[in-house]
Amino acid sequence: MKLCLFGIVLFCTLSCVTHVGYKVLDDKSFDVVVDGKMVMLFTLKNKNDLCVQITNFGGRVVALWVPDRDGHFDDIVLGYPTPEGYLKGSGSYFGATIGRYGNRIARGQFILNDREYTLATNNNGNHLHGGIKGFNNVVWEATQVDGQTLELTYMSRDMEEGYPGNLQTTVVYQLTNNDELKIEYRATTDAPTPVNLTHHSFFNLHGAGNGAIKDHLVEINADNFTPVDSGLIPTGEMAQVEGTPMDFRQPTTIGSRIDSDFDQLKLGGGYDHNYVLNQGSDEMNFAARVLDPESGRVLEVFTNEPGMQFYTGNFLNGMDIGKNDKTYEYRSAFCMETQHFPDSPNHESFPSTILNPGQEYYSVCVYKFSVQ
Repeated sequence: MKLCLFGIVLFCTLSCVTHVGYKVLDDKSFDVVVDGKMVMLFTLKNKNDLCVQITNFGGRVVALWVPDRDGHFDDIVLGYPTPEGYLKGSGSYFGATIGRYGNRIARGQFILNDREYTLATNNNGNHLHGGIKGFNNVVWEATQVDGQTLELTYMSRDMEEGYPGNLQTTVVYQLTNNDELKIEYRATTDAPTPVNLTHHSFFNLHGAGNGAIKDHLVEINADNFTPVDSGLIPTGEMAQVEGTPMDFRQPTTIGSRIDSDFDQLKLGGGYDHNYVLNQGSDEMNFAARVLDPESGRVLEVFTNEPGMQFYTGNFLNGMDIGKNDKTYEYRSAFCMETQHFPDSPNHESFPSTILNPGQEYYSVCVYKFSVQ
């Protein structure tokens, strides 16, 4: 079976190189064993020569090649050329599938059905992105359905990182011919448990490692956001963006207000906040749009989720060497993580993240690429 999968990968790799001249990562560089399971790299390609490479180690997008307005392709996501980079580097969330719970849970504690649960704490005394060994650090079972679709599955056992219930999770990546990277999440459980899955690519529309993202024009479809305390835990309030540097309802460059004398930006070291997305009449709503004026690359985000974390690479420090021997400097990437709100299990006023037996969790995020 593995031979067949690598046959698909090799075919796509050669095709990409032949038609557009860029060189994708070597799949054999990911051919290692972690926790007794084989780590592999898969390549998806659409009819327009967009390519995405995904590893089953953490369900990560490792590389994503998209064109600029002149047809020149660049890899626009931060990452490493081998699994060792993710194991040893500080960018352990680069491109990863995040779970069981994306974002933070205060003090790693919550009460569910009158029982208190204690989670692993890995972020200043709080629980972040699933804990010490979240979904970003496990090896998923992988099936390449076709040249544009990859299915990943993982069984998270009862009390893993402190979460109750056996959670069966499926993530499907599809690179459509409409130049969309569509990510669908499904999960079922045998006991009530919080679930909040998300995707954590670090984007730079100039190309990964090609400088700061302060000139990127951002639009976010949100009238409100959830303010945080000094630990970046939501206070429970939903504050209006109007009249503040948090307002991206009209296209605004990231750098124009990021260093404003505003308490929320000081607490986050920049933008690191959950936006309460305006809900439309359709299940799939427009969440955000980003334009790089220099390259003309455009990224649009659509989702069925009520929130989106907007993060501007405030903790990147240039200490790690990524792909093509490039370092990833301070504020040289942004993230748009569609999700439910942080710390929802501790805030009754927030949309619930509790999944019960007999229910199916379903979340979808679409990253659509174009040029202007």
